[in-house]
Amino acid sequence: MRSTLFSLLCSLSLATSPAIAAAAAQRAPPPAVAGAEEAAGEHIALWPAGGVPGESGPARGLHVVERSADPARPDRYVDQIDAPWLVVHAPAQSNGKALLVIPGGGYQRVVIDKEGTALVPRWVDRAGYTLFVLRYRLPEAGRDRQAALADAQRAMRVVRAAAARRGLDVEDIAVMGFSAGGHVAARLATGYDTPAYPPADAADRLSARPSRAVLVYPVIDMGPQAHGGSRLRLIGEPADAALVRRYSMQDQVRADMPPTLLLHAADDRVVSVDNSLLMARALAAAGVEHELHVFAHGGHGFGMRAAADSTTALWPDIAQRWLRAQTQTQTPEGHP
Repeated sequence: MRSTLFSLLCSLSLATSPAIAAAAAQRAPPPAVAGAEEAAGEHIALWPAGGVPGESGPARGLHVVERSADPARPDRYVDQIDAPWLVVHAPAQSNGKALLVIPGGGYQRVVIDKEGTALVPRWVDRAGYTLFVLRYRLPEAGRDRQAALADAQRAMRVVRAAAARRGLDVEDIAVMGFSAGGHVAARLATGYDTPAYPPADAADRLSARPSRAVLVYPVIDMGPQAHGGSRLRLIGEPADAALVRRYSMQDQVRADMPPTLLLHAADDRVVSVDNSLLMARALAAAGVEHELHVFAHGGHGFGMRAAADSTTALWPDIAQRWLRAQTQTQTPEGHP
């Protein structure tokens, strides 16, 4: 069995947050704020025009909401996503590494800034990563629950298809997900070869397996430790036992999934740290190389805005060192 490193700064076990009421989940989205725009950067449509699997009719227009009153600290999100896309942030001096970023939002929205644009100075400008930030489809009535997985698989294949042209290592494309986006990233890491959509073009002949996975305060469990809002929107309430198991990522761990890094705050009262603890135990049992770092403080959703003097603020350095240390791409035989 490969070695397991647990770096535990605190090992509190927290209760899960209460489930969000169904009525709240179904409320109409707030109006877009005047002047609110999507993130700057190159935008790439994920699917051929009119070819988003399972979608029919015209896609709704861009709906961006700004929640911050401070122009220096924007806090935007986007929802009503019918035609998913990638936002590319490319460095002036590339390190040759690509990172598929999947922001959170409780499966209700996709946040833009603290788990997206805020990554740019430290990850792109300083470290040289090329970031591909995913705007994925969210659960809605009549939409396949596998839509987000399909978008994540397709995103990995689109990035891989463009890697050589962009001067990126086709064998070293990692995924990093936050909160509910961490659940999507875990679904990709454990289900990269699950048939989630019919092939659209040559890119779909490529592997969707990430070289490694970074999960930051991830939603993992759909059972007792579930984030109520994510479970409600993805599988509904009362939750069917088969769906709970299918979408509880600790139950989907497999020996040939990529090495995984878990980062969580012990005082997270939105997505309990028990989610990462459950995942770490499952990874250890399957012999998957992994690390778990639990910080004493940070709460939920700290992203790139953790207190500067906290140990939690060190997580990007930990993640980047871990990514650099993984020198062997563990691609199972039969998966290019």
